[in-house]
Amino acid sequence: MTIQLPDLPYAKDALAPHISAKTLEFHHDKHHAAYVTNANKMIAGSDLENASLEDIVKAAAADPSKKALFNNAGQVWNHNFLWNSMKPNGGGKPTGDIASRIEKDFGGYETFAEKFAATAVGQFGSGWAWLVLDGGKLAIVGTANADTPLVHGQTPLLTADVWEHAYYLDYQNRRPDYVKTFLEHLVNWEFANVNLGNAK
Repeated sequence: MTIQLPDLPYAKDALAPHISAKTLEFHHDKHHAAYVTNANKMIAGSDLENASLEDIVKAAAADPSKKALFNNAGQVWNHNFLWNSMKPNGGGKPTGDIASRIEKDFGGYETFAEKFAATAVGQFGSGWAWLVLDGGKLAIVGTANADTPLVHGQTPLLTADVWEHAYYLDYQNRRPDYVKTFLEHLVNWEFANVNLGNAK
């Protein structure tokens, strides 16, 4: 199974003014596409050539000699997940099961939002902030570079990309403003609810 670059689940201008069409054009069509191209070159003719993307990521994570493959395949998987973690007119307080779990595990949305923002803003260099299900409980984790909860026994529910290419054209060095906007206007809580339901 050749790794594919998925279409965005919305138009490139659908997240404006919070994320511009130009940012999504570079982020999806250039950065994400390059990871897909590189990963496909690395698996060509190997025993992973017909594996699923998830299996490729897990196999590469377990083999230090496949670090370059992990960096690219992991970024493909993370970006596939990212696009669905956002939606037009998203953000704000969650509803459904995820809202109940946030209340139970964090003591309320405000505490969750503070911790998520602190993780995203505090991630040194490039990386990701995640809401995950870990041992039956919600947790917020940060990962560096291409690392992903997928290879740490955690179930990803939602993510924010804090690589500079995710926000620099729109926010320059103001990562806190970008993260605040992500929480207030972009989060796709329906996607998080689906992931939570699938984990049960």
